This record gives sequence, C-alpha cells and structure tokens, in this order.
Amino acid sequence: MARAARVLALARAAEAALGPGLGPGLGPGRGRLVLLPPAGGARPGPRGEPAEDGGGRWRQEPGSAAEAWRGAGWTEAVAAAADALQAGGLVAVPTDTVYGVACLAQDSAAVRSIYSLKGRNGAKPLAICLGDVERLYRYCHVNVSDELLRDLLPGPVTLVLERSEELNKDLNPFTSLVGVRIPDHPFIRELAQACPGPLALTSANLSAQGSTLSVLEFQDLWPHLSLVVDGGPIGDLQSPKCRLGSTVVDLSVPGKFSIIRPGCALTPTVEILKKKYGLVPESS
Repeated sequence: MARAARVLALARAAEAALGPGLGPGLGPGRGRLVLLPPAGGARPGPRGEPAEDGGGRWRQEPGSAAEAWRGAGWTEAVAAAADALQAGGLVAVPTDTVYGVACLAQDSAAVRSIYSLKGRNGAKPLAICLGDVERLYRYCHVNVSDELLRDLLPGPVTLVLERSEELNKDLNPFTSLVGVRIPDHPFIRELAQACPGPLALTSANLSAQGSTLSVLEFQDLWPHLSLVVDGGPIGDLQSPKCRLGSTVVDLSVPGKFSIIRPGCALTPTVEILKKKYGLVPESS
C-alpha cells in the first residue's frame, strides 16, 4: 500500500511538473520518471531500516534484500538511464548519500548543461563517478595503494587525485585535479559500468540550496532532466546529518591528505588514512 501511494503521488507530481502523459515511466521526451524498489541500495537492518557497518558507511552484501529486489524492471531502468546519458541527457539518480544529477563526463555539451541546470559557478569543479576501482586508473594518476582505494571505495567518499590525459579537457579545465566517486549504491554503479566513460556527478539541487533525499525535493528540476530514477528516500528526511553528502579528501600529495569537505564519513575516513596507512594531514 505504501508503495502504491508513493507511485500515485509521484504520478500526480510528475503530471503537474511535466504536463499530462509524462508520468512515471511513460511518454517520450524529457522528464520521465522510473521507480526502483525503495531500499535505496542499502541492506536492511533488523527493523527494515538500512544498516551501517562499523565505520558508519552503508554496505550492501551479496544475497541481501537489496540484491533480491533487482528483478523485473531493474535492467530496463539501467538501460533507459544509459540511453538517456548517451543521447546527451541529464539523469537524476540515487546514490549512497544524496540524490545526484549525472551526465557523460566526456560530453562537453552535457557538462555545460549541468552547470546551466544548477546555476553553478563555472569555477566549481564537478566530480566524476565510476562503477569500479579498476576504471579509476584510466582517468587518474594514483599515488596511493590499491588497498587504500578499496578500503574507501565504494563508499560515501570523494577522492581528489591528479587527473589523467584521458579525461575530457572541458571538464574542470581550470584544475589538474579531479574528484572521484564510486558510490556504494548498486544502481548508479551498474549505470556507470554500462556507459563508455565516466559520469560527471553533482547533487540534485540548485547551487547554494540544500541537498535532496527524495525525488520530490527536486521536482523543480524534473522538466530539465531526461530521466528521474526514484530509489525511494535516502536516509531520514528529517535528519540534517543525512544531507551532508560525501566526505571529500585530497590525496594528490604523496604521503599526505587534506579534508576539503567533512561530509558524512569524516571519522572513519580519517581513521583509515592515519591509523592504517600512516598518511598525515597536509597542514602538518
């Protein structure tokens, strides 16, 4: 019943925002809405809520409920989102932290569209999103161990590294660095793996406004998007902590790290970097 009510509410919101005939999963053109099961990619806790691991990060386990609901419509949703991206569109997607808007990072026109959509300062960089650690080496010059990368990724962390020559020169042309995300959410990771290159990823909100935890919170953006993928609420809508976004850490200087944004995973991230790998804060 709860899911049926949500579908109906979203259908009505979509019609109001986009016009008749462009409700969930229907109609040609822009602003289509695709509904995923509302688990958000995290494995359920003992009372049905998402469970955290000891470091405060969401972890999905094989054979969990999150795996079980990858049934009818999952593959089609990934394919629809990949098609929209490869056509130059912008797609709203759930991540392990907040909702995001993605485009193909190698598509310069699509990158410009994201800046226009958000009213974003052109000097503020966009992160790239990948589906697995292996692809990171193609687009970044890495000076930390593979083990360190895999201790932090996938997860709610953005790693800032030296960009490689493979990355679109029109993406953040003002810096030699790039932030890399591999979210711990099965949908966006499969979507990234289905695309020929990295995604450019930013939060689904206008610049200077709060991050969003449900698709209804950014419905003003729907008419400008090719697809909106609804994975249900991400975390507690009433909790400011759930809107912090990823922890952003600069690892471009060998042996050191610098926290650019504390985000939602600061404590476990710093603990891993300092205690396990002996990195020191760059200010030291």
